Amino acid sequence: MIVVLTGAAGALGGRVIDRLRAHAQGDAIEVVVQPPGEAVDASVVGCDVVVDLGSSDHDRRAARRESVTEFAAETLATADRLRATQVVFVSSAMVYGARANNPIPLTEEATLRPDVEFVFARQLASAEELVEQWRLSDRSRATCVLRPALSLAAGGDSRLATALVSGFGRRLAEADPPSQYLHLDDLAAAVVLAVTQRLDGLYNVAPDGWVAGERVRALSGERPRLALPERLGEFVAGLRWRFQRGPIPPGLLPYTLEPWVVSNGRLRAAGWTPTVTNEQTYVESTEAPWWTTVSPKRRQELALGAGGAAAALVAVVVGIVIRRRINRRRG
Repeated sequence: MIVVLTGAAGALGGRVIDRLRAHAQGDAIEVVVQPPGEAVDASVVGCDVVVDLGSSDHDRRAARRESVTEFAAETLATADRLRATQVVFVSSAMVYGARANNPIPLTEEATLRPDVEFVFARQLASAEELVEQWRLSDRSRATCVLRPALSLAAGGDSRLATALVSGFGRRLAEADPPSQYLHLDDLAAAVVLAVTQRLDGLYNVAPDGWVAGERVRALSGERPRLALPERLGEFVAGLRWRFQRGPIPPGLLPYTLEPWVVSNGRLRAAGWTPTVTNEQTYVESTEAPWWTTVSPKRRQELALGAGGAAAALVAVVVGIVIRRRINRRRG
């Protein structure tokens, strides 16, 4: 079996390469990594499968200002050129969208409703359509689309993952959505299973169950809260992201406020088993925040100070709005 990997430069790629090579018996599996921006050597024409690990790499696509859909199209063109009969595409559970009326958990039959303001999720959904068109163009072809939950590992998480982690568990307990944390080792195992078992179809990838919002706060440690009105909070978050001072990019906020947890039943039935729990992945992949070492009294003082700062900020914003309205009337 000849396996060609595209977009394998990230933390997931290294894990997939190691597992594929460990799985091989003798020369049973040959792993070929496509160098970024280069074509795969013609010697592997007639390969069995092409695996797209790069479309879901948010940080790399953003750094290169590259469309996810375009990268997926290039991977499919590579599969055509190499006459591959299977494509494994790593997408994201974010394509389902974060909605208040989402079922818990979401299954593969759910309609894709990515947030309209989050371009990355929208492009992944479009890329999945391209993969399906590639499959339908030839009856001999198979495609496996993996939709992993938020994927993390110590030293291997992305800026997007960091943003999501920082946003979970930051609201009042009754408003916190459940969340999931998939270890990159388990995602790599799912990719290898899709390749070696020639899986065909859609598969969610997630640990068993999920973590309640209050549990996330307990794992991360309570912190001083700067309470702001929702609209103002969104505005401030956008500014912080734009100037590299905050973790939440535009369009991502709904994914920290509404549920989008997924079922792993279909992939489990195919033979995959998660080895790391949500809680274990979260603890391994996040550092204890500074405020966990602060005394309770000091936390109260910080919270009071934050409340005063919030009130002052609101007053300034209200004053600006009133002044603009007065100037408009005069004009």
